[in-house]
Amino acid sequence: MRIAIASDHAAYELKALLAEWLRGEGYEVADLGTNGPESVDYPDYGYALADAVASGDAERGVALCGSGIGISISVNRNPACRCALVSEPLSARLAREHNDANVIAMGARLTGIDMAKACLTAFLSTDFAGDRHARRVDKLSNPQLETSR
Repeated sequence: MRIAIASDHAAYELKALLAEWLRGEGYEVADLGTNGPESVDYPDYGYALADAVASGDAERGVALCGSGIGISISVNRNPACRCALVSEPLSARLAREHNDANVIAMGARLTGIDMAKACLTAFLSTDFAGDRHARRVDKLSNPQLETSR
């Protein structure tokens, strides 16, 4: 599986550690930057990550910034992406199982390396459950679909 990973300056150290760990776990990793502490704009990296996932260059994505919030918002601007901000493994598993999330976001200032690895393990090892969830996931990218209200 090819995984794209991107971060802003606040999370570049966590990104580097996770990219190395993912490679060690046998994943192909596309590191989209940033690669230093100089201030950058997280939307630029979120958009690049979203493009990689939407185009099929990567099957999954890992988005990181200080809180995880800003970069997750930027990734979710792309209708082909379903980015879930998580801070523990249960949310990561449910994001895949119920929401077919293809990108996970975490905050480097809030999530340590061991918890980030646990979240990624849950995210990458969980399949989408489909069934009743598929209808709901379809509506995420197609808001014009008939509602059940």
